[in-house]
Amino acid sequence: MRPLPIDQGTVLIIGAAQGMGRELARLLARRVRTLVLVDRQAQALEPLREELLLHYPTLGVLVESCDVCEPQQVDSLLSSLDAHFVRVDVLVNNAAEGAPGLYAQEDWARVEAMLRANVWVPALLTHRLLGPMLERGRGGILNVGSGAAQLILPGSATFAATQRFLDGFTEALRLEVEGRGVTVTRVAPGPLLADGAEVDPQTAPFFQLSLERCARQALAGFERGEALVYPGLGHRWVMRLLPLLPRSLKRGLGRMALRGLRREQLRLPRQTSPLLQLPGEPSPT
Repeated sequence: MRPLPIDQGTVLIIGAAQGMGRELARLLARRVRTLVLVDRQAQALEPLREELLLHYPTLGVLVESCDVCEPQQVDSLLSSLDAHFVRVDVLVNNAAEGAPGLYAQEDWARVEAMLRANVWVPALLTHRLLGPMLERGRGGILNVGSGAAQLILPGSATFAATQRFLDGFTEALRLEVEGRGVTVTRVAPGPLLADGAEVDPQTAPFFQLSLERCARQALAGFERGEALVYPGLGHRWVMRLLPLLPRSLKRGLGRMALRGLRREQLRLPRQTSPLLQLPGEPSPT
């Protein structure tokens, strides 16, 4: 397989304002020619843009406001890039959303938003950009997901289901483009430490991983052409062991998690805030 067109290439990052998207932008800035940073609100990207240009004055940084759940806005974004002769070499799908809650109690708008962000968006953007990559015989797609694809997660039924979609989508897509110069990789993080968060001494450093280290390992696996990247040693071993467990044991672990969730719901009032970022999951657009 040809090397990824990262060096002096153009990388489009969805959900670049925070989380993994922001860390990947910081890592890629020293190597690429152009970064296209996308978020629903362009102003949320300005601090990152200023930071990158301060360290890399010759870097091309395009900040684009786009609701990637809307096909017309996606088409307008890509048409605008094409009109300015900006060719996307690598797509980073990092638009996932997640919020804990029992499915029957969820507001449908929240469920629909999760489905659109976690399923619709990567499918749509990949459909728009994969064809031109195949025509050039060179490109890359990095899907940022979660280890939840391997788990039975009551309280996160929709989120876990969307991660299974991303897993199957990525694996099938890899076979479709095999030998045609395009790399397709899924990164599935576990618990991640947000900026400024304190390390839990009971689990660190085996499970908890900083966003920066997670992004480094994700990018390294992507460049090696790996199908699936589990950042962090502890997380990697657990994810490799899970497929060996009988489903009955996985259900038992799920029941334990559910009991904990119900106890938490009894202690806390019902949350009505917008979709929240799950620990270890990619940032929303």
